[in-house]
Amino acid sequence: MTLTITPTQGVGAEITGIDLKALSDAEFQAIEQAFAEHGAIFFRDQDTNEDDHIAFAQRFGDININRFFGAHPGYPQIAMVAKEPGDTDNIGGGWHTDHSYDFEPALGSVLVARELPATGGDTMFASMYAAYETLDDELKSAIEGRNAVHSGRHIFGEGADTHYNQSDAGEGRIGNSDVAETLKDPVHPVVITHPLSGKKALYVNPAFTVSFEGESRDESAPLMSKLFAHVFSSHALHTRFVWKPGSIAMWDNCSTWHWALNDYQGQRRIMHRITIEGCALH
Repeated sequence: MTLTITPTQGVGAEITGIDLKALSDAEFQAIEQAFAEHGAIFFRDQDTNEDDHIAFAQRFGDININRFFGAHPGYPQIAMVAKEPGDTDNIGGGWHTDHSYDFEPALGSVLVARELPATGGDTMFASMYAAYETLDDELKSAIEGRNAVHSGRHIFGEGADTHYNQSDAGEGRIGNSDVAETLKDPVHPVVITHPLSGKKALYVNPAFTVSFEGESRDESAPLMSKLFAHVFSSHALHTRFVWKPGSIAMWDNCSTWHWALNDYQGQRRIMHRITIEGCALH
């Protein structure tokens, strides 16, 4: 097999010609470079078990044990992202960036499809590299040198906003609201220099970014809304990943948004997610 990297329209790249269970050092280096360059990488027809999933993720760095998602019963490194046929809401059902509410946001996540609905359940991705590059000069000037406050309390704490949550799923898949209430809200640059690629990326998201530093939410809303609307409406920044058996997606939390589509009511969808520790952003 020959490793091939094919950029996808909008954001990401599909990588073929490899077996993730048996990567050479050279193959892994090519995958790591593609991850940094493209923001999301997609694999098809992979026959992996939980141990394979963990081993692949660990090549990128330490694993983050998720505080708010229920863990796989046999593998605490793996978070269960599940929706049962009787559930109405889903996990991640809106544009967001994972872990921006942490002082050292997660580098990325590796999501493996374990059980898929007959139709629906795709995941949208958006490039924050391209989002920054395509801002007009007025918006670039308005955010130059600015920081923003991020928080997870309104998502995972008591009285959480269920638009990004799974309000009726139960089963302990989202919990620890007491932990969420103790979170301290970090401040990150609105435009970061990516720790792997060195490229600039827009680093705000509608789920966890609550205000600009030094401003209230209301004062921040006009400019923040313009940034969000730029990404919402710029469909050239977007990719829709269609899940199939054996599919794996890995996304970069520093340079992408994602959105799990909730269009498969009455069907089951079980995904296994491993998140990789990151670093402070500058």
